[in-house]
Amino acid sequence: MVLMFLNGGGMRGGPLHEQLQGAPLCCVARSAPKYHYFSVGDRFPAMYEGGSGSVVGEVYDLPLAVLRDHLVPAEPPELELGVVELEDGAACLATVLRPSFADSPGLTDITSVGDWRAYLASR
Repeated sequence: MVLMFLNGGGMRGGPLHEQLQGAPLCCVARSAPKYHYFSVGDRFPAMYEGGSGSVVGEVYDLPLAVLRDHLVPAEPPELELGVVELEDGAACLATVLRPSFADSPGLTDITSVGDWRAYLASR
């Protein structure tokens, strides 16, 4: 089992939520204020360390087999597994933007919003 911080389509009501295979929600949380947060072509969000923004998400207690067999295969190629810091200092797995995509033209900085659902609602 691992703690997984989700901040996009894997959250409740999102198109990837079924990939969690019923894994329990532990809590709604925020990341530490040290990330850039991007919309990638308005398809999904991506965190990238080195900023000053905090990101809203959900923490799930996820079996490694579910991560391996369901969640990771459903993620786009722009994302990879990483470890992020939550607001309370805890470490948590998350999908983050691959460094090779950090300068991509399709990124929209949504750090000031810090919440994928709020961003989508504002478009």
